[in-house]
Amino acid sequence: IGIFWDCDENPVGFFWDAVQRGRIPPSHSGGSPNALPAAGDFFNGQPVSELISQLLRAEPYPAARYGAQYAQQPGGAMAIDNICELAARLLFSTVEWARNIPFFPELPVSDQVALLRLSWSELFVLNAAQSALPLHMAPLLAAAGFHASPMSADRVVAFMDQIRVFQEQVEKLNRLQVDSAEYSCLKAIALFTPDACGLSDPAHVETLQEKAQFPAQPQRFGRLLLRLPALRAVPAALISQLFFMRLVGKTPIETLIRDMLLSGSTFNWPYGAGQ
Repeated sequence: IGIFWDCDENPVGFFWDAVQRGRIPPSHSGGSPNALPAAGDFFNGQPVSELISQLLRAEPYPAARYGAQYAQQPGGAMAIDNICELAARLLFSTVEWARNIPFFPELPVSDQVALLRLSWSELFVLNAAQSALPLHMAPLLAAAGFHASPMSADRVVAFMDQIRVFQEQVEKLNRLQVDSAEYSCLKAIALFTPDACGLSDPAHVETLQEKAQFPAQPQRFGRLLLRLPALRAVPAALISQLFFMRLVGKTPIETLIRDMLLSGSTFNWPYGAGQ
């Protein structure tokens, strides 16, 4: 993706085109992955409700996670362009996942936009852990453009500290060995945030958030829920600069998310059948 944002073009079209031309294979080729349960089945030895089963069927990530394909690359570090391509796919996956989970599509579009605008960075951190996004410091700094212009030492140190916070949150999730059902519930809880500005019915959104609790192993899920507030310590601006600056420049990610939602059925999703 050796290309940069041209402010005269459509941000969604440009961004999607960059993703579509990427070298990362699609997450699946249409339909639900065979490993996902139907309603009333068990997942990892635990019974799952119909809601959790529907959340799982909306998941775009296969058992072989995106980042694993780069584990054998020389030096073990992911190329900058590959990082940007994978991050773009994760962002698209977030919107597509929200479109396919229960309840979210029935909300007013203004509420959908408000919820994703508030929660996208938390969802990105969860997706980064779930998909094994490589987070080596040097490529991240290069992707953020730190080598392109001089910068004060204090600013570099502060920025690196923020990257470490991001890395730590992903590592903590990995150590907890969160499975797909738990990730689905955590993401739904992060998405259905009644604190989002401008919601038409915050109480209804709060009810949807409560529905996403994982009933199996409540003590363990309580521990997982404690991770969510810490995800907010990862600034959305940091994620934008690390992963999306090379693709869309200073175009706000919130603008891309809004345009993706508003495009509806006219938006060409790059992971469809035949991709």
